Amino acid sequence: MSPQDATEDRLLLSGNEAIARAALDAGVTLGTGYPGTPSTEILETFSALGGRAQWAPNEKVALEVALGAAFVGARAVATMKHVGLNVAADPFFTAAYTDIPGALVVVSADDPGLASSQNEQDNRRYAVAAGVPMLEPSDSQEAYDFTFEAVRMAEKWRMPVLLRVTTRICHSKTIVRPRKAPIDKPEPRFERDARGRVMIPAHARIAHSRLRRKLGEIADWTENSGLHRTLDGESSLGIVASGVVAAHVREAAPQARVLKLGQTYPLPIQAIREFVRSVDRCVAIEEGDPYLVESIRAEGIAVEGKAAMYRFGELNVSRVRRILARDESPEPEPPKGKPPELCKGCPHRTAFETLRDMDCIVTGDIGCYTLGVLPPFQAMDTCVCMGAAIGVGLGMRHALPPEQARRVVSVIGDSTFVHSGITGLVEMAYNPPSTGHVVLILDNGTTAMTGLQDHPGTGRRLDREPADKLSFEDLARSIGIQDVHVIDGPGDPVAFRRLMEECLASGKLSVVIARRPCILAVARDKKMEQA
Repeated sequence: MSPQDATEDRLLLSGNEAIARAALDAGVTLGTGYPGTPSTEILETFSALGGRAQWAPNEKVALEVALGAAFVGARAVATMKHVGLNVAADPFFTAAYTDIPGALVVVSADDPGLASSQNEQDNRRYAVAAGVPMLEPSDSQEAYDFTFEAVRMAEKWRMPVLLRVTTRICHSKTIVRPRKAPIDKPEPRFERDARGRVMIPAHARIAHSRLRRKLGEIADWTENSGLHRTLDGESSLGIVASGVVAAHVREAAPQARVLKLGQTYPLPIQAIREFVRSVDRCVAIEEGDPYLVESIRAEGIAVEGKAAMYRFGELNVSRVRRILARDESPEPEPPKGKPPELCKGCPHRTAFETLRDMDCIVTGDIGCYTLGVLPPFQAMDTCVCMGAAIGVGLGMRHALPPEQARRVVSVIGDSTFVHSGITGLVEMAYNPPSTGHVVLILDNGTTAMTGLQDHPGTGRRLDREPADKLSFEDLARSIGIQDVHVIDGPGDPVAFRRLMEECLASGKLSVVIARRPCILAVARDKKMEQA
């Protein structure tokens, strides 16, 4: 951002808040997404600032809604955590082929170190696989600026742009100088373009060639785009870095010459080549996969990488120093903190106590109830991804001997059920196991683990305005499951256990909805009513 674009105002913002502010200032018409740490606050802040933001049932739907807005010339942002892009991958890959007159910015918030996730995937790989240009900010100011740049690039090349951030960028706060005034929103209008947006094979073959030409143009453009900077230092050591690692590098090796990359796909290969030639030793330092190292070496450029042990977890100043010193000795054990646990009074506690005491085989899912795997419950046997509880449970039911199959229960939360569990329930009705199956929906009326967000089952939208409320029991019956029960488990634990025993023994397809509000959501709502 040039000085003339800035005011003297200085805001202390997290990366998420900076992206939200930039989306507003850049004239984004619609922000869509699914709540997931570390990305959640982007849309919440965008809404609080006056932008139009909405939670979708899942990330795939969110991206498709954003794409539709961009197809008619609007500027749209879709936000999600790293595993959310797995869910949205289908439209993401093909959207890169399409001709998009508006701006489509996809924010992927990666979680190195698994602070709140089930895996540690590196979504920089998605940019290469899908053929989508990718930007990586290193602080809140760049998170703000790069959101503008992503909008500009998306409109210039009429394609999606991936804004890849990480936990430390999302949640850390640095100074941001916003632009003087928001830019005008474009006026959306529909223009028919079947060749550019209907990806039948005949159109897609042409579109793929067009995509590769665009990426070639972007690769040439990025060499002088200003998105990478060389920070001067001694020629004895050069470091290539991006994102928050660039900040760690400056503190760990202040004497080094640093090439800080803001665009990491396509890479500015000529700039990298010239930088490597200018130093005696060059090390590419990055969190997660050796993406930079492999990409640079593939161009015949000699660069050092990190030892395999540093592929895991977040980097920090100390770890960067160890990488530069080629230190592969065992790292100190991090201090042990208090393990997470279900809240005292959480309605899920009754469910897991019952499942434990009944010696059930529990296929679990993603949410705060995943903590049912920990003591004192130890009542969860699998947890893979959003919605997998039902499919995995069905697979076990199909394969296990009958006496074991009858012990299998699939446990899923309300928000997760809406996200990815509905199709599993359809599968259950379509391909029922011979022993039947039991699905337990723990409905606490919120998306608790990510900060008490609403979803289609709560009857409220992101801005807390009323919305149509999805009835899980009506949905289950509509697809042919007749044995459907709604119960307040904590209100009558004895009745809850009796119901679970009856459902497991019946050999039927059963859905049990254990419904009681999250105690944190109740407390929040009371506080809001009193305000």
